[in-house]
Amino acid sequence: MNEQLKQTLKLLPSLPGCYIYYNKEGEVIYVGKAKILKRRVLSYFNRKHHDSVKVQVLVSQIEKLEYIITNTEVEALILESHLIKKHKPRYNILLKDDKKYPYFLITDEEFPRISIVRKKNLNPEKGRYYGPYTDIRAMHATLDFLKKVFPLKQCKSPKFRDRPCLYYHIGRCLAPCQHMVSSEEYKALVYQAELFLSGKQSELMKQLQEQMQKYADSEQFEKAAKLRDSYMDLKKTLEKQKVVYENTKLNEDVISLLADDGIFAIVILMIREGRLIDKKDFVYEVEEEDRTEFFATFFKEYYNTLSLGYPDRIVSNELEAVGEKALYEEWLQILAQKKVKISYGKSTQGKELQALADKNAKVVLDNAKLSKMSKIRDDFNEIGSYLAEKLSLKNFPHRIECYDISHIQGTNTVASMVTFINGLSKKSEYKKFKIKSTEGKPDDFLSMKEVLTRRLCHLGEKNWDKPDLMIIDGGKGQLSSVMEIIKELGVEGIDVVSLAKRNEEVFLPEQSEPVLLPRNSSALFLFQRIRDEAHRFAITYHRKLRSKSMTQKQAE
Repeated sequence: MNEQLKQTLKLLPSLPGCYIYYNKEGEVIYVGKAKILKRRVLSYFNRKHHDSVKVQVLVSQIEKLEYIITNTEVEALILESHLIKKHKPRYNILLKDDKKYPYFLITDEEFPRISIVRKKNLNPEKGRYYGPYTDIRAMHATLDFLKKVFPLKQCKSPKFRDRPCLYYHIGRCLAPCQHMVSSEEYKALVYQAELFLSGKQSELMKQLQEQMQKYADSEQFEKAAKLRDSYMDLKKTLEKQKVVYENTKLNEDVISLLADDGIFAIVILMIREGRLIDKKDFVYEVEEEDRTEFFATFFKEYYNTLSLGYPDRIVSNELEAVGEKALYEEWLQILAQKKVKISYGKSTQGKELQALADKNAKVVLDNAKLSKMSKIRDDFNEIGSYLAEKLSLKNFPHRIECYDISHIQGTNTVASMVTFINGLSKKSEYKKFKIKSTEGKPDDFLSMKEVLTRRLCHLGEKNWDKPDLMIIDGGKGQLSSVMEIIKELGVEGIDVVSLAKRNEEVFLPEQSEPVLLPRNSSALFLFQRIRDEAHRFAITYHRKLRSKSMTQKQAE
């Protein structure tokens, strides 16, 4: 630690604010906020060992510290978001993907239009934004419906100087460019479209009924009939939406996060006036797997981008781990200009909604994993070459086998062997073993020895092809034991590695230091999938045998 940094640490105030870390190149590498700057920043430097590898590396690179004092912690939270967007520090979790999520835009004009735009900060037009949305097809269908029910202007400038265009004649525009609708009537239509996009259906339907009655009382029957048609279209649309809770004004966002193998899937269910009106889903592949930090980053970024459409309450069991409930409620109140409560979903109603969000998130996560496995299949030559080089393999890993042992205190000990060929599982060549040598006395070394002996004695037989690479679940110790077994059996020409679950480290024979594959790489994802599949297959067989033995005991 240099002298300048030591001096800065001594002068840290016990006040709220943001701290900024720089490396020796003067690059911003991390931005954080703190309720008490002195306590938070010193926690980085006063520990000899940090639980997170990322934090250890971060601290080793800090050459300079700056801080900005704020009046309150909520001001620090707002400033932190701004600084992260500005500097994009490498050690902050950045929610990057290849999508630019679209928004609905109601333009800021005398006679506003409604359109779909890709990103607020990339769009030159000013106005009110609604979103972001993740399903562009559904957005276009909604836009078509909106243009039918609320016939707002569609052209930036008039098509003709002295007559309305085709949109007017087919009922998709009120022709404000030709002064065929009053400013007050048009503004009322815009407000109704905003009510729809904000999910305020009850208020919208009440307005339409009142307006329809007003036209009927003043004998403007043509306008009343058009409004009646719009009312019926809206009613049909709302009837199709799932009623989550009847007779309620429930306005909530329910958020679920599921993560596996470096893929984070987030689903937001939007419930307005007791109806599930929309679902937004987001998928990220990230290197950092700190679930709480990731969720907090997503939460701040998502609600910071909303300009309208804030719920009255946000429900998520993930928020309990994030903590700082009062701070986030105060921050949301500033953004939404109204009270927004945070709930951890502990009530009966909250649990039901959380379960519904979790079901949706599981589908999103499963689809993302399938998509990634499909990419692995298409890119396996590249992935295999990368693994061969990174792990110093003698063979190209066309055929990969992985083994796992499963038992409870030495009873019903079983082992699994799963086979992946060119990155895809070959279930017809999966094998399961009932271990005989260690029954009643747990010994994973002897169990693995029996498995490998029984497996390798079949080399060359049908459906027992020689593997290019064998993956062992475990660390350095497990790998050393397996290498002893293979040496005893006199088998050569097979690459063997082990995968330790805690930090996803890959150990190689006769090497003390592990190899770390990039956290979001397809290579690591493939290894994780193979390891998890071996574990699943072993557990399934173990449960089957245990259930069978329990049934036999009951029969006796």
